[in-house]
Amino acid sequence: MPLPLANVLSRTNFSALDWGIVAAYLSISVVIGLLVRKYVRNMADFVTAGRGLGTCLGIATLTGTEMGLVTLMYSAQKGFVGGFAAFHIAVAAGVVTFFVGLTGLIVYRLRKMKVLTIPEFYERRFGRRTRILGGVVLVFGGILNMGLFLKVGSIFIVGVTGLSAEGWALPAVMTVLLVLVLLYTVLGGMISVVITDYIQFVVLSAGVIVITVLSASAVGWERIFGTIQAEMGQKGFNPLVAEGEFGVEYVIWMFFLGLVGCALWPTAVARALAAESPQTVKKQFMWSSVSYLIRNMAPYFWGLCAFGYIVTQSPELHSEFFPADGSGEGMDNLYAMPIFLGRVLPTGMLGVISAAMIAAFMSTHDSYLLCWSSVITQDVVAPIMKNKMSTPGRIRLTRILIVVIGAYILYWGLVYEGSDDVWDYMAVTGAIYFTGAFALLIGGLYWKRASSTGAVLALLAGCSAILGLGPVQKCLGVDIPSARMGLIAIGLTVVAMVVGSLLFPDREKPAAQAASSKEDA
Repeated sequence: MPLPLANVLSRTNFSALDWGIVAAYLSISVVIGLLVRKYVRNMADFVTAGRGLGTCLGIATLTGTEMGLVTLMYSAQKGFVGGFAAFHIAVAAGVVTFFVGLTGLIVYRLRKMKVLTIPEFYERRFGRRTRILGGVVLVFGGILNMGLFLKVGSIFIVGVTGLSAEGWALPAVMTVLLVLVLLYTVLGGMISVVITDYIQFVVLSAGVIVITVLSASAVGWERIFGTIQAEMGQKGFNPLVAEGEFGVEYVIWMFFLGLVGCALWPTAVARALAAESPQTVKKQFMWSSVSYLIRNMAPYFWGLCAFGYIVTQSPELHSEFFPADGSGEGMDNLYAMPIFLGRVLPTGMLGVISAAMIAAFMSTHDSYLLCWSSVITQDVVAPIMKNKMSTPGRIRLTRILIVVIGAYILYWGLVYEGSDDVWDYMAVTGAIYFTGAFALLIGGLYWKRASSTGAVLALLAGCSAILGLGPVQKCLGVDIPSARMGLIAIGLTVVAMVVGSLLFPDREKPAAQAASSKEDA
């Protein structure tokens, strides 16, 4: 007779000692937010840390932000379902990030213009209406994109500690983690974010190495490769296999997302805008390409190890994730990696690793909350009020918005039900913003004939990416792979920018655009 699910999940090495380690780490993060509050004097300090990031600190905070717990979880999920073929996503991210650092594509010119946000560039290049529309689209796509962050991070805590996957545990963990992140983000802004990101980068880097070594030793290399070969065949190694988890369209989509992750996504671009000079930006991204490769590849490997362990060493887990009697779809595979770590990591070490994972969770949430709230303040509300808001008023509004967005992600994580993998969900929701942003940034920075009408049409065309979401497709009765829908949206935005600019050219440059062009020259 199968064991009850609660008994299966409770078999973890997580102890009271581990809880103490996690609690100590969380306390330190909150204290940092309290201590750095006095250094926030204006909006530049709150949003970009006074543009004082050097190369090393920039690499650390960039990696800390982009190596969030949600990243580790969805990457492990892809490794669990896709095998070694999932590694192509990490390779794409590393190669494209190195290229951006080498050439300075997009980020170099943005830093040279000294803008605070991407929509601020929209206004300089295309006018105020484009900035407001761009800010609205960015916030809509961005907040929707992070809607599952809190839930996914809390799933890790529930899985690794052996708490119940049903009932009160998940909502309670989500609430506690959110409150802690809100505390030090609201208090310290980007200065708090950068300092905590640096600490989290150190803790998390050590944690990644430890987890990878212990995971491999717990399962064994021969069993890992053998299980993937036996259960997945060629599709577990080659991402181009048509009947596999990925395919050619998906691989092309991943290379574009590599560009998005370092040069288009606001939280990554925020690090470029906070760098001490444009030259520092290029160094920062070239060196960060290594961390981008590792931060993706390591959790894919953890997912592989979890798959090998569950299939070959844990019959009771195998029956939960892969029910043989057809009684259901099986347990959510997001739980696979944390449950695996809870069983193979020793007591004490498990607490340190969990603290590292929570560090990853917090480093992502603080940056995203600050990013979206500051965009609403700087790029939607302030332009509508014709920049009559005072600095204290802007900071106050940004802090209020951080709390409001936090409440939203708690609600959305509890109510959203979709069949998409977390990574595919994030790619689709993010595409609502970044497909249009791609056309505006490339066109605005590198094509003199790009017009404000073309920019507006490109932003609207990018919203078509929402058709890639499973629930939306279900309502419309269509079935289009998310990667294909993303590529279609990119094509639509580029066509909209080019055609709109050629048919409706700007009669004269905005003053801000003219000054920007003169500076770039």
